Amino acid sequence: MAWNEPGGGGKDPWGGGNGRNTPPDLDAVIKNFTDKLGKIFGGGNSGGNNGGGDNDSKGVGTGLVIGLFVVAIGVWLVLGVYQVDAKEKAVVLRFGKFNSIVGDGLHWNPPLMDIVTKVRVTEERQYQTGGQMLTKDENIVELPMTVHYNIKNVKDFVLNVSNPEMSLHQSTDSALRHVVGSTVLDDVLSTGREQLSVDVRARLQSYLDNYGTGIHVVKVNILEAKPPAAVKAAYDDVIKAREDQERLINEAQAYANGVVPEARGGAQRVLEEADAYKAQVVAEAEGNTQRFLKVLAEYQKAPQVTRERMYLDAIEGVFENTSKIMVDIEGGNNMLYLPLDKIMQQSPVASDRGKALSSSEVSIIADRVIDKLRSSQQSSSLRRESR
Repeated sequence: MAWNEPGGGGKDPWGGGNGRNTPPDLDAVIKNFTDKLGKIFGGGNSGGNNGGGDNDSKGVGTGLVIGLFVVAIGVWLVLGVYQVDAKEKAVVLRFGKFNSIVGDGLHWNPPLMDIVTKVRVTEERQYQTGGQMLTKDENIVELPMTVHYNIKNVKDFVLNVSNPEMSLHQSTDSALRHVVGSTVLDDVLSTGREQLSVDVRARLQSYLDNYGTGIHVVKVNILEAKPPAAVKAAYDDVIKAREDQERLINEAQAYANGVVPEARGGAQRVLEEADAYKAQVVAEAEGNTQRFLKVLAEYQKAPQVTRERMYLDAIEGVFENTSKIMVDIEGGNNMLYLPLDKIMQQSPVASDRGKALSSSEVSIIADRVIDKLRSSQQSSSLRRESR
């Protein structure tokens, strides 16, 4: 039953025990509250029945309230001071709405009104992922990867996405599987790994830009692409065969680099020799033509003399290449055959030198032999006449 209803006992919860339906005195309520505070902080007066005690209690209560208000203002001001590091930037929201971006230094924002979120924007962060995935030719490959990134737009990083790093993780897995699924296994394991990193980074950055995460991907490192353990031995054999192929190709190229220039040089030499032979034959033919024309002119002037001269020149040319000499001795009917090749082999001069005699030496020997034969023939004819 309420205190102001009939039969309520006339008990006033505000201290008025008169049992009447009248509102409590506001001054009395404030006085009771200040008296209680005064007792708590030791400023109350036990003899609070006189008028002087009431004035003192009111003064103490007012001063206490002002002091508490000043302390609260000071605490509020102190809580609004914060410092932003050189590697950081802070996003300030005022009543939940974007207000500004502040750089490094000491700043103040009203607490309870502004929310300040600090983000380290200059450091390079890393995220590692990987797993088994299918390639374009339907092979399974294990591909661990590390993503290096930093914060490019701090406002987008804080406001656009509730958890931007989780978006980065999911986008990385999606981009990696998309690129690997478009590449054959041989390129993933060996030659195409560098291009694979470039493609993954480009696709991942496009995803993050579309989401508005404010994240910039610095680089993507694919650590080591491995085939499944069940077929690793077969893939090792394939890689070894490819290395042997490259080695043999390099050896063949080195051999070709040595043989081809030599063959080209030989071909060029043959061409130059052929050109020289051609020039020589043409020159000899032209010379023979000129000589024939000159001989023809002389032959037309004196046919008999020219014929004998040509005969003697031909005989001389034939005997120049032989070591045998035919000697026609005057006064006789016989022609003497002189085997100079045998004579030169038995000659002490030739044996001492260990080589064949020159043409001048052969002529000297032939003249001596002819003179000796002539003298021998003359002496024989004198002996016959004396008889």
